[in-house]
This record gives sequence, C-alpha cells and structure tokens, in this order.
Amino acid sequence: MAEHIPAQQLAEAGAAEYKKIEEKIKTASLANKDRMAIPLQVMPTGEPKVRAREMSEVALGYTMEQAVVEANRCLQCKNQPCVKGCPVEVHIPEFLAQVAQGKFKEAVGIIKQTNLLPAICGRVCPQEKQCQGQCTVGKVHKSVEQAVSIGRLERFVADWERTNNQISIPEVAASTGKKVAVIGSGPAGLTVAADCRRAGHDVTVFEAFHKAGGVMVYGIPEFRLPKSIVAKEVDNLKKMGVKFEMNFLVGRTSTVQQILTEKGYDAAFVGTGAGLPKFFGIPGENYIGVFSANEYLTRANLMKAYEKGKADTPYYEAKTVVVCGGGNVAMDAARMALRLGAEKVYVVYRRTRTEMPARKEEVDHAEEEGVEFRFLENPVEILGDAETGRVTGLKALSYELGEPDASGRRRPVAIKGSEHDIPCDCVIVALGNNSNPLIPRTTPEIKTDDRGHIQVDETQETSMTKVWAGGDIVLGAATVILAMGEGRKAAASINAYLAK
Repeated sequence: MAEHIPAQQLAEAGAAEYKKIEEKIKTASLANKDRMAIPLQVMPTGEPKVRAREMSEVALGYTMEQAVVEANRCLQCKNQPCVKGCPVEVHIPEFLAQVAQGKFKEAVGIIKQTNLLPAICGRVCPQEKQCQGQCTVGKVHKSVEQAVSIGRLERFVADWERTNNQISIPEVAASTGKKVAVIGSGPAGLTVAADCRRAGHDVTVFEAFHKAGGVMVYGIPEFRLPKSIVAKEVDNLKKMGVKFEMNFLVGRTSTVQQILTEKGYDAAFVGTGAGLPKFFGIPGENYIGVFSANEYLTRANLMKAYEKGKADTPYYEAKTVVVCGGGNVAMDAARMALRLGAEKVYVVYRRTRTEMPARKEEVDHAEEEGVEFRFLENPVEILGDAETGRVTGLKALSYELGEPDASGRRRPVAIKGSEHDIPCDCVIVALGNNSNPLIPRTTPEIKTDDRGHIQVDETQETSMTKVWAGGDIVLGAATVILAMGEGRKAAASINAYLAK
C-alpha cells in the first residue's frame, strides 16, 4: 500500500510539471520522447482516517494543471488501441487531444457523442481492464498503472462542464409518434432512453424505486459516486423530454405485455439488473445481523440510513463487521461499515489479494481507511446467540491455493482441521447477485438461460416481439460501461425497427 500524499502536494507537483511543458504545449512541439518522460498524475484523495468516517467523495479530482499534464502523456496512436478497449468506443485520443490543449468543452462534447454519462463512467468504470488496459504508454512502461489516466480525465472534463454550467442538452429529432418503454433506470436503461429520445420517440422510463439511477443510486456509495451527479444526469434526460414513472414495478404494477398492449407502447427495453443476492447456504445465515451487501448498501445509499433521526430506514449498529467476498461490492460494504460507525471491519476472502476481482484502487482505499483483509479464509457457519437470535461470530476454514480453475484463478483448497472463530456482531455477504427474476417469471414469452439471464440476439432483441433487453439482466453482474454498451446496441436496433 502506497503512502497517502496530501492533495495540496499533488496539486503543487502538477503545477510544476505544467510549467515545464507549457511552452511546448503552446508550440505543439512535444515529441513522443517528451510525452513518455511526463510522470503519471496521481489522483488526489481525502486523508484516509478522516474520510473513513465521512460520506463525502474520496477521490477529489484533478486540478486543471494536472489534467492538462496527464492528457499530454497520450501518444495519439494511429491504431487507437484504447478505443477498441472501450465498450461504447469513446473517441479517446480525440478528447485527450482537446484536454491537452485546455479545451475542456470540446473534449466533453467528443465524449458525449458516444457516452452521455462521463461523470459517472469516469468514477466507477474499471478503466484498467478496458481502455487503459490497452494503452500503449502503459505497455511501454510494462504496467497498466502507468497508462494514461483516461477515466480520471473523463471525470475531470465532465465535472468541469457541470460546475461551469456548460452542459448542453442533446438535440431531439422531430416526433415520430412512436412510444418506447424503458423498464429500469440503471445505466443500460438511461442510455436507451437517451438514444431513443434523440431519434424523436416518446420515451417513458418505468422505475421500481422512488429514485432513478438503478445500481448507481442503490449500490454504489456516495463516497465513490455522489448521488447529485446521477440526479443531474437524470435531470438532463428530463430536459430532453424523457418521462419517468417511479414506484412502478413491472411484473406487479403492470406486466410487459400490458405495457405493450393496454398502454400502447411500440417497443420495450428491459434493463432490470441483477438484484437477487446470493448467499452461502451455510448454518446461521438467518441470524439477526446477517445482511446481503445489496440490502446493506441500499439502506445506506438509496435510503440514507446514516442520517440518524432523519432517515425512514434504520441501519444495524455493529462494532465488528465481517464482509465476505472479494469484489467491488465487498469493498463498498466494508468501507460503508466504517462510515456507519464500526470499530473493526474485516474482509474475508478465500483466495489472495492477487486473485481479488475488486479494482486495485478500491482495495487500496479500503486498506488505507483501516479495513483489515483476511485472505485464504472462508465461512462455514455463522455463529449466534440462541436467546437474542443475534450474530456473535463466524466459523471459518483456512485455505491454500491449488491449480487454476476455469476463470484462470488458482482454486482455493480447504485445509482440514483449520476451523477457527472470528468474533463479530455483523456479517455482510457480498457474493454477487443473480438476475432479477420478476419479469421472466411474469412474461413466459421472454426466454432465459439456466441462470435466469434474459437471452438476446446480437442486437439485444429478446424472444418476445417488440422487446429488447440489456445490462445485468442479460450479462449477470457487469460494469456500468458494459451495460451502457448493451443499451446503445439495443437503442440502435429499436430505432431501426421503429423506422420501418
């Protein structure tokens, strides 16, 4: 774990680097050798022990000088490998070239040609596995961590646009008289809503919760993605003419068939996500104090349980919390537990740090904040008090790594006789989610696979006429940008269908 560097120190270092290359930027005389010598600009973050007890955003964003310096590290490769790594094919070199010249409005305009949610994607997308994973600069330095910080620059220009009131609402074509229903307001649904509305269709988003945004509001914590940013993006869609019907549970309030017939919609997109949490199936999971990460985070994120005395929902007060899992959701739950007052938070994971699917940045932030990792351990039973019904601990087994499994990660093998107890008063299970089963159960015309994922063709069309689907309901738990990529494909197909 690297030592935390104060934001002011990073800002000063960025300003010094900017001065070094300022003249060459003006005269467009930076050679590739010069670009390769520019140091990576580290993202400023809040002081770990302070931020661990606050809901404010951890990553503070680049200064203007840092952004310009970082963008000038881009080599402007002709084959553009970074674009191939982006699920929505943002014109990355073009937008970076504008940032490198300090032309932030032009930069964000380029991004929004293919991605209408840059402030969100810049914060939560795993760029290191996508665009940055393909970056030539990272490959020359033999480290993806040394790649050009595309995501941080995407966030910078999107934030610049918002804070400087430079947001431009996309143009909407003349009305086609066609109606599109979007079921679910997560990243896939919002993308479909935007693209179909731009084509001139009448678009309504049906959302089961009382706030729009899907996983971006109920799953991702405020300290990673401020909810005001999601609300602003939803507001922009409303300005385009997209309508929202909240507290509308498709499959209960109305079925998909009723939306198409009784409500008269010409096409529907299903983007209901993966909201059915998985559990271990071990003894003790029904004790008070055992939560799915989904419920734990929804109470805190969507319902703001941390606002004691104000929130309509309570949260479970605990001193020692054990989070089971190694993904981004496990990191979010562990870090949220600190912010809800836990004195000690453990993450129990049956492999090692190397195999963890969570983003390295999130793991590092959790460790900085005081989360303790217990690798090569896995629960076999949750212990509790028979009288109160409350959690008192976790019985775990120790593991060692064997041969790689189908995922390429080394398989954890239990060590016989290694059972041991971990005292705690709260257990959060973060093993991922299954697809939301409600729509497939109430709409037999929509075919699913054996895992409950809706089956689609290459254009995201389902087996039911006039119905498309995308995002986690198709992919299983995926990323915001992958869901958006599916939304773009679906919208293009819907628009083509409605143009016939």
